[in-house]
Amino acid sequence: MKWGRWFLGNAFAGMPQFDRRVWILSFGRLLSQVGIGFTLFYAPIFFVSQVGLSATQVGLGLGSGSISGVVGRVWGGTAADSVTWGRRRVLLISAAVSTLADLVLVLATDFPVFVVGQLLMGLGVGLYWPATEAMVADIVTVEQRQDAFAIVRLADSLGLGLGVIFGGILVATTGAYRLLFVIDGVTFLLFFGVIYGAIAETLPPQLANPGSSLRGWAIALKDQTLLIYVAGNILFTTYLAQVQSTVPLYLSQFVGGGLSEATLSGLFTGHVVLAALCQLPVSRALQSMSEVRGLMVSACLWGLGFGLVGLAGVSSVGSVAWAAVAMATMAIAMASYTPVASSLVVALAPEDRRGVYLSVNSLCWAFGYFIGPPLGGWALDQARWVADGFWVAAAVSVSVAIAILAILGRRLASTPKG
Repeated sequence: MKWGRWFLGNAFAGMPQFDRRVWILSFGRLLSQVGIGFTLFYAPIFFVSQVGLSATQVGLGLGSGSISGVVGRVWGGTAADSVTWGRRRVLLISAAVSTLADLVLVLATDFPVFVVGQLLMGLGVGLYWPATEAMVADIVTVEQRQDAFAIVRLADSLGLGLGVIFGGILVATTGAYRLLFVIDGVTFLLFFGVIYGAIAETLPPQLANPGSSLRGWAIALKDQTLLIYVAGNILFTTYLAQVQSTVPLYLSQFVGGGLSEATLSGLFTGHVVLAALCQLPVSRALQSMSEVRGLMVSACLWGLGFGLVGLAGVSSVGSVAWAAVAMATMAIAMASYTPVASSLVVALAPEDRRGVYLSVNSLCWAFGYFIGPPLGGWALDQARWVADGFWVAAAVSVSVAIAILAILGRRLASTPKG
């Protein structure tokens, strides 16, 4: 109990007084993430083990959502900066599209329908991220920015944790995987209600761009500093995609002879709960260093986590324990990545182009999720040595991310401020 009070006390010490809309938006995000937690880790297992799709097909289906996600992010980022649409309307459209996606996935019994559901879900997610991140940046000061992003990411993690916990209980007791998608759709409807009823438009009128001009994209795509960041960030988002798609399948098929659904539920519940507990303390600890160095710390943790996943697969004893340590390490890696990355992009963006710059940041997620699930699914469908070696390759790839971040750090240090 004393340790818990110390932990929470240090996490919230000196926390700024946020605009109430930060807390309302965080609550809405928690609701939507509860539903996502219901399906996040269980959907790949369901479509492989019960629907009968191959790991490669599931990987391709999940990756296809990134195609529509690109469309959503490009239009959503532009519309979020537009006086015609704004952040709020884009978020409402996102919630509606995501609800429709869940309806399709409830009915999916073959690969084509599964892909349609993933395309709709990708579109909804693509619309969501630029608008919601821009909304947070609109309503906090520069000094509050990283703490604010940590708070909303904490809400995301708590929602995911609750979803994974109750999703695991539901699957273990009833095996009703399709009900998970129903609940996911309901939470998106609740998120729609929170935004519609409690959040007004946050885009400052003086910063709104008329119509839906793509001029902001020309500015962003000529920003060499942003493009260097993008190159490294695609690697980070590919890592996140592996945790949500490839790791569950690898643990269920290769580790310890194939872990049970109850064990998998416990591992991923622990993963998201630890990510939630660590979000604020880790974010606050990283404030003593630059965003680039914070991302380097995250990269090292990702490399360690992937190495531990591979060790769990080849170990003859203690495979569950190694898997648990791997999931814990990747939880801290995730907590150290998300608020720092968002804060860095907002700092790089002109104030009147936040939606577009955050859309570019979100596009990294689309590319990462387009690359990650198909690549991981392909590796798991090969010989055992390929599946095990995949995690070694993932760990080694971290050196590339660190090299890119070093280049970014030197460029930021040589660029005059203001």
